Amino acid sequence: MTKDTKTALLDAAERAVRSRGFDGFSYADLSEDVGIRKASIHYHFATKAELSAALMKRYRETLQSACEEIEGSSLKAAEQLSKLIEIYRLAMSEGDSLCLCVAFIGSRESLSPAAIGEITEFRKMVLNVLTRIFERGRGDGSISNVQDPRKEAQAALSLMEGAQLSARAQEEPAVFDNALALLLGRLS
Repeated sequence: MTKDTKTALLDAAERAVRSRGFDGFSYADLSEDVGIRKASIHYHFATKAELSAALMKRYRETLQSACEEIEGSSLKAAEQLSKLIEIYRLAMSEGDSLCLCVAFIGSRESLSPAAIGEITEFRKMVLNVLTRIFERGRGDGSISNVQDPRKEAQAALSLMEGAQLSARAQEEPAVFDNALALLLGRLS
């Protein structure tokens, strides 16, 4: 195996959650995907609750790095917003997958408090990034009709998450694109 077992388990679990949901896979599935015994999985993640928190933490840290790169660029706010929307679009693959946070939200009742805490931190981070982008967009004029940047951020995040769910339900990525078209039309 070229990557370490813990990373391989996280990768396999992330694919499973994003395509089947948190309740749609078991350690037996991971055992088969990674090629190790179920007991070996428990060495790395004693419980599925522990695994879910580790997954969400890794996902949050990955997106946080991407957001820092986007915000640290010399791009106009409109281009930064487009880049963030693109991340959400790419997370859907061909309409058969969801961003990990959106996939977890559907299974909230099954998640540990630690995983729910990671989801909360993830969404706060994205909302803060979006708020700053809308503030800059209002300032540089690259996003039209910005009223309240925080409310714009909340609407944009809800739109991206909801559009992912709709696209997934129809297994048609164009649903996401169509849902975001009006927002993207405000960018210059």
